[in-house]
Amino acid sequence: MQNKHLEHPEDEILTGNLSVLDWFVTAGNLSVKIDGSPSLVWGTNPATDNFFVGTKSVFNKVKIKINESHQDIDANHEGNVANILHACFDYLPRINGIIQADFIGFGGSDEYKPNTITYKFSDVVTEEIILAPHTVYIAENDLRDAVAYPMNFIITDTPYCKFVKPDAYIQHGQESFADVEEICAFARQMSTMCEFVSNKEAAKITKKLNDFIRAGEQISVENVNVFDCDPNLIRLWLLVKSIKDDCLFLCRNDGPAAYINGNRIDSEGYVMTNKFGMFKLVNRECFSRANFNLAKNWA
Repeated sequence: MQNKHLEHPEDEILTGNLSVLDWFVTAGNLSVKIDGSPSLVWGTNPATDNFFVGTKSVFNKVKIKINESHQDIDANHEGNVANILHACFDYLPRINGIIQADFIGFGGSDEYKPNTITYKFSDVVTEEIILAPHTVYIAENDLRDAVAYPMNFIITDTPYCKFVKPDAYIQHGQESFADVEEICAFARQMSTMCEFVSNKEAAKITKKLNDFIRAGEQISVENVNVFDCDPNLIRLWLLVKSIKDDCLFLCRNDGPAAYINGNRIDSEGYVMTNKFGMFKLVNRECFSRANFNLAKNWA
Protein backbone atom coordinates (compact mmCIF):
# COMPACT_ATOMS: atom_id res chain seq x y z
CA MET A 1 0.00 0.00 0.00
CA GLN A 2 1.31 3.42 -0.92
CA ASN A 3 2.63 5.53 1.96
CA LYS A 4 0.16 8.42 2.08
CA HIS A 5 -1.98 10.50 4.39
CA LEU A 6 -4.98 8.64 5.81
CA GLU A 7 -8.34 10.01 4.70
CA HIS A 8 -11.78 10.13 6.28
CA PRO A 9 -14.08 7.71 4.40
CA GLU A 10 -16.80 10.35 3.99
CA ASP A 11 -14.38 12.65 2.15
CA GLU A 12 -13.65 9.92 -0.40
CA ILE A 13 -17.30 9.87 -1.45
CA LEU A 14 -17.02 13.40 -2.89
CA THR A 15 -15.22 12.11 -5.99
CA GLY A 16 -17.55 9.15 -6.40
CA ASN A 17 -15.35 6.53 -4.74
CA LEU A 18 -18.20 4.19 -3.80
CA SER A 19 -15.77 1.46 -2.72
CA VAL A 20 -15.80 3.05 0.75
CA LEU A 21 -19.32 1.67 1.15
CA ASP A 22 -17.91 -1.83 0.67
CA TRP A 23 -15.04 -0.94 3.02
CA PHE A 24 -17.49 -0.30 5.86
CA VAL A 25 -18.91 -3.84 5.79
CA THR A 26 -15.82 -5.88 4.95
CA ALA A 27 -13.75 -7.57 7.67
CA GLY A 28 -10.21 -6.32 8.04
CA ASN A 29 -7.47 -5.23 10.40
CA LEU A 30 -8.51 -2.73 13.09
CA SER A 31 -5.92 -0.69 15.00
CA VAL A 32 -5.96 2.24 17.43
CA LYS A 33 -4.72 5.67 16.38
CA ILE A 34 -2.41 7.09 19.04
CA ASP A 35 -1.98 10.86 19.10
CA GLY A 36 1.81 11.02 19.43
CA SER A 37 4.31 13.49 18.00
CA PRO A 38 6.59 13.49 16.15
CA SER A 39 6.09 10.56 13.82
CA LEU A 40 9.26 8.44 13.77
CA VAL A 41 10.65 5.74 11.48
CA TRP A 42 13.41 3.32 12.36
CA GLY A 43 14.93 0.03 11.25
CA THR A 44 17.45 -1.19 8.70
CA ASN A 45 18.16 0.94 5.64
CA PRO A 46 17.94 -1.46 2.66
CA ALA A 47 20.37 0.70 0.70
CA THR A 48 23.18 0.37 3.27
CA ASP A 49 22.11 -2.40 5.67
CA ASN A 50 22.72 0.07 8.52
CA PHE A 51 20.42 0.90 11.42
CA PHE A 52 18.70 4.26 11.08
CA VAL A 53 16.21 6.56 12.79
CA GLY A 54 14.33 9.49 11.33
CA THR A 55 11.08 11.32 10.83
CA LYS A 56 8.80 10.79 7.83
CA SER A 57 11.41 12.75 5.86
CA VAL A 58 13.22 9.41 5.36
CA PHE A 59 10.63 8.81 2.60
CA ASN A 60 11.25 12.11 0.80
CA LYS A 61 11.91 11.82 -2.91
CA VAL A 62 14.50 14.62 -2.96
CA LYS A 63 15.63 15.99 0.43
CA ILE A 64 16.02 12.68 2.23
CA LYS A 65 17.02 12.74 5.91
CA ILE A 66 18.10 9.25 6.99
CA ASN A 67 20.12 9.20 10.20
CA GLU A 68 22.58 6.33 10.61
CA SER A 69 24.62 8.07 13.34
CA HIS A 70 24.38 10.80 15.95
CA GLN A 71 26.37 13.00 13.56
CA ASP A 72 23.65 12.54 10.91
CA ILE A 73 21.00 13.60 13.44
CA ASP A 74 22.90 16.79 14.29
CA ALA A 75 23.29 17.57 10.58
CA ASN A 76 19.65 16.93 9.65
CA HIS A 77 17.63 18.03 12.69
CA GLU A 78 17.61 20.45 15.59
CA GLY A 79 15.76 21.23 18.79
CA ASN A 80 13.37 18.80 20.44
CA VAL A 81 13.13 16.57 17.36
CA ALA A 82 16.92 16.09 17.41
CA ASN A 83 16.85 15.28 21.14
CA ILE A 84 14.14 12.68 20.58
CA LEU A 85 16.01 11.12 17.64
CA HIS A 86 19.27 10.92 19.65
CA ALA A 87 17.41 9.01 22.40
CA CYS A 88 15.73 6.76 19.84
CA PHE A 89 19.08 6.00 18.19
CA ASP A 90 20.47 4.91 21.56
CA TYR A 91 17.48 2.98 22.88
CA LEU A 92 15.41 1.54 20.03
CA PRO A 93 15.97 -2.14 19.31
CA ARG A 94 17.91 -3.01 16.15
CA ILE A 95 15.50 -4.72 13.78
CA ASN A 96 15.73 -6.11 10.27
CA GLY A 97 12.59 -4.40 9.04
CA ILE A 98 11.23 -0.83 9.05
CA ILE A 99 8.63 0.46 11.53
CA GLN A 100 6.81 3.77 11.87
CA ALA A 101 5.65 4.93 15.30
CA ASP A 102 4.38 8.03 17.08
CA PHE A 103 6.52 9.35 19.93
CA ILE A 104 4.65 9.68 23.23
CA GLY A 105 7.40 10.82 25.59
CA PHE A 106 10.34 10.06 27.83
CA GLY A 107 9.90 7.75 30.81
CA GLY A 108 9.43 8.88 34.39
CA SER A 109 5.73 9.78 34.57
CA ASP A 110 2.30 8.18 34.30
CA GLU A 111 0.77 11.04 32.29
CA TYR A 112 1.74 12.34 28.83
CA LYS A 113 0.38 14.89 26.37
CA PRO A 114 2.45 14.52 23.19
CA ASN A 115 -0.05 16.43 21.05
CA THR A 116 -3.80 16.99 21.54
CA ILE A 117 -4.69 14.03 23.77
CA THR A 118 -3.48 13.40 27.34
CA TYR A 119 -2.70 9.74 28.07
CA LYS A 120 -2.86 8.37 31.61
CA PHE A 121 -0.98 5.11 32.26
CA SER A 122 -1.82 2.84 35.18
CA ASP A 123 1.76 3.06 36.49
CA VAL A 124 4.78 5.33 36.13
CA VAL A 125 6.65 4.39 32.96
CA THR A 126 10.16 3.25 33.87
CA GLU A 127 11.50 2.79 30.34
CA GLU A 128 13.56 5.58 28.73
CA ILE A 129 11.25 6.25 25.75
CA ILE A 130 7.63 5.53 24.85
CA LEU A 131 6.47 4.96 21.28
CA ALA A 132 3.25 3.82 19.63
CA PRO A 133 4.16 1.68 16.57
CA HIS A 134 1.52 1.32 13.88
CA THR A 135 2.95 0.70 10.40
CA VAL A 136 5.58 -1.57 8.85
CA TYR A 137 7.31 -1.02 5.51
CA ILE A 138 8.80 -3.28 2.90
CA ALA A 139 11.54 -1.75 0.77
CA GLU A 140 13.67 -3.79 -1.60
CA ASN A 141 16.44 -1.34 -2.46
CA ASP A 142 15.59 2.16 -1.29
CA LEU A 143 13.27 3.82 1.23
CA ARG A 144 11.77 5.87 -1.59
CA ASP A 145 10.21 2.63 -2.83
CA ALA A 146 8.84 1.62 0.58
CA VAL A 147 5.36 0.09 0.69
CA ALA A 148 3.29 0.48 3.87
CA TYR A 149 1.31 -2.24 5.64
CA PRO A 150 -0.69 -2.08 8.89
CA MET A 151 1.27 -3.51 11.80
CA ASN A 152 -0.56 -6.67 12.87
CA PHE A 153 1.93 -8.03 15.38
CA ILE A 154 3.10 -7.07 18.86
CA ILE A 155 6.56 -5.68 19.43
CA THR A 156 7.85 -6.55 22.90
CA ASP A 157 8.92 -3.91 25.40
CA THR A 158 12.61 -3.71 26.22
CA PRO A 159 14.28 -2.36 29.38
CA TYR A 160 14.65 0.95 27.50
CA CYS A 161 11.54 1.14 25.29
CA LYS A 162 7.85 0.94 26.10
CA PHE A 163 5.71 0.21 23.05
CA VAL A 164 2.05 1.21 23.19
CA LYS A 165 -0.02 -0.86 20.79
CA PRO A 166 -3.47 -1.44 22.28
CA ASP A 167 -5.68 -4.29 21.15
CA ALA A 168 -8.60 -2.93 19.11
CA TYR A 169 -11.83 -4.80 18.64
CA ILE A 170 -15.41 -4.35 17.55
CA GLN A 171 -17.98 -4.52 20.31
CA HIS A 172 -20.11 -7.67 19.96
CA GLY A 173 -17.79 -8.90 17.20
CA GLN A 174 -17.09 -8.10 13.56
CA GLU A 175 -20.62 -9.12 12.61
CA SER A 176 -21.87 -5.89 14.24
CA PHE A 177 -20.77 -4.01 11.14
CA ALA A 178 -23.41 -5.93 9.18
CA ASP A 179 -25.94 -3.59 10.80
CA VAL A 180 -24.79 -0.80 8.49
CA GLU A 181 -25.24 -2.81 5.27
CA GLU A 182 -28.77 -1.53 4.73
CA ILE A 183 -27.68 2.10 5.14
CA CYS A 184 -24.75 1.52 2.78
CA ALA A 185 -27.18 0.13 0.21
CA PHE A 186 -29.33 3.25 0.56
CA ALA A 187 -26.22 5.43 0.18
CA ARG A 188 -25.39 3.62 -3.05
CA GLN A 189 -28.90 4.36 -4.35
CA MET A 190 -28.58 7.98 -3.25
CA SER A 191 -25.29 8.28 -5.13
CA THR A 192 -27.13 7.87 -8.44
CA MET A 193 -28.66 11.32 -7.86
CA CYS A 194 -25.35 13.04 -7.11
CA GLU A 195 -23.02 15.04 -9.30
CA PHE A 196 -19.52 14.06 -8.16
CA VAL A 197 -16.51 16.36 -8.40
CA SER A 198 -12.85 16.20 -9.38
CA ASN A 199 -10.04 15.71 -6.87
CA LYS A 200 -9.24 19.42 -7.06
CA GLU A 201 -12.84 20.42 -6.42
CA ALA A 202 -13.12 17.84 -3.63
CA ALA A 203 -10.11 19.41 -1.90
CA LYS A 204 -11.87 22.80 -1.89
CA ILE A 205 -15.07 21.29 -0.50
CA THR A 206 -13.14 19.39 2.17
CA LYS A 207 -11.39 22.59 3.23
CA LYS A 208 -14.75 24.31 3.67
CA LEU A 209 -16.12 21.31 5.59
CA ASN A 210 -13.06 21.44 7.86
CA ASP A 211 -13.61 25.17 8.38
CA PHE A 212 -17.11 24.39 9.69
CA ILE A 213 -15.72 21.69 12.00
CA ARG A 214 -12.93 23.96 13.24
CA ALA A 215 -15.46 26.70 14.08
CA GLY A 216 -17.81 24.29 15.82
CA GLU A 217 -20.55 24.95 13.28
CA GLN A 218 -22.93 22.13 12.42
CA ILE A 219 -22.98 20.73 8.91
CA SER A 220 -26.56 19.75 8.17
CA VAL A 221 -29.13 19.37 5.42
CA GLU A 222 -30.12 22.97 6.12
CA ASN A 223 -26.81 24.44 4.94
CA VAL A 224 -25.84 22.12 2.07
CA ASN A 225 -26.05 25.01 -0.41
CA VAL A 226 -22.98 26.83 0.93
CA PHE A 227 -20.45 24.31 -0.39
CA ASP A 228 -20.52 25.31 -4.09
CA CYS A 229 -21.49 21.86 -5.37
CA ASP A 230 -24.51 19.65 -5.90
CA PRO A 231 -26.47 19.81 -2.60
CA ASN A 232 -27.19 16.08 -2.93
CA LEU A 233 -23.45 15.43 -2.74
CA ILE A 234 -23.26 17.05 0.71
CA ARG A 235 -26.36 15.12 1.76
CA LEU A 236 -24.56 11.93 0.69
CA TRP A 237 -21.43 13.07 2.57
CA LEU A 238 -23.53 13.52 5.71
CA LEU A 239 -25.03 10.04 5.32
CA VAL A 240 -21.62 8.40 4.87
CA LYS A 241 -20.29 10.33 7.84
CA SER A 242 -23.19 9.00 9.93
CA ILE A 243 -22.23 5.47 8.86
CA LYS A 244 -18.65 6.18 9.94
CA ASP A 245 -19.85 7.51 13.32
CA ASP A 246 -22.00 4.38 13.86
CA CYS A 247 -19.00 2.15 13.12
CA LEU A 248 -16.77 4.21 15.40
CA PHE A 249 -19.29 3.77 18.23
CA LEU A 250 -18.77 -0.01 18.02
CA CYS A 251 -14.96 0.17 18.33
CA ARG A 252 -13.15 -0.42 21.63
CA ASN A 253 -9.53 -0.74 22.80
CA ASP A 254 -7.54 -1.61 25.92
CA GLY A 255 -5.01 1.23 25.70
CA PRO A 256 -4.14 3.89 28.30
CA ALA A 257 -6.92 6.22 29.43
CA ALA A 258 -7.28 9.17 27.04
CA TYR A 259 -8.52 12.72 27.74
CA ILE A 260 -9.13 15.95 25.83
CA ASN A 261 -9.35 19.06 27.98
CA GLY A 262 -9.94 16.89 31.02
CA ASN A 263 -12.81 14.97 29.40
CA ARG A 264 -12.44 11.20 29.03
CA ILE A 265 -12.59 9.90 25.46
CA ASP A 266 -12.21 6.45 23.98
CA SER A 267 -9.17 7.31 21.82
CA GLU A 268 -8.11 9.52 18.93
CA GLY A 269 -9.81 6.99 16.69
CA TYR A 270 -9.11 3.84 14.72
CA VAL A 271 -7.71 2.74 11.40
CA MET A 272 -9.37 -0.08 9.50
CA THR A 273 -7.68 -1.81 6.58
CA ASN A 274 -9.20 -4.33 4.20
CA LYS A 275 -9.12 -5.09 0.48
CA PHE A 276 -11.02 -1.85 -0.23
CA GLY A 277 -8.41 0.38 1.38
CA MET A 278 -7.16 1.98 4.58
CA PHE A 279 -9.21 4.77 6.17
CA LYS A 280 -9.48 6.36 9.59
CA LEU A 281 -12.45 6.31 11.93
CA VAL A 282 -12.22 9.58 13.84
CA ASN A 283 -14.82 11.73 15.59
CA ARG A 284 -14.19 14.97 13.72
CA GLU A 285 -16.29 17.11 16.06
CA CYS A 286 -14.25 15.88 19.05
CA PHE A 287 -10.67 15.08 18.08
CA SER A 288 -10.32 16.80 14.71
CA ARG A 289 -11.72 20.09 15.98
CA ALA A 290 -9.41 19.99 19.03
CA ASN A 291 -6.48 19.16 16.78
CA PHE A 292 -7.31 21.93 14.30
CA ASN A 293 -7.46 24.50 17.07
CA LEU A 294 -4.29 23.21 18.73
CA ALA A 295 -2.47 23.70 15.43
CA LYS A 296 -3.93 27.20 15.19
CA ASN A 297 -2.71 28.01 18.70
CA TRP A 298 0.77 26.71 17.85
CA ALA A 299 0.82 28.91 14.76
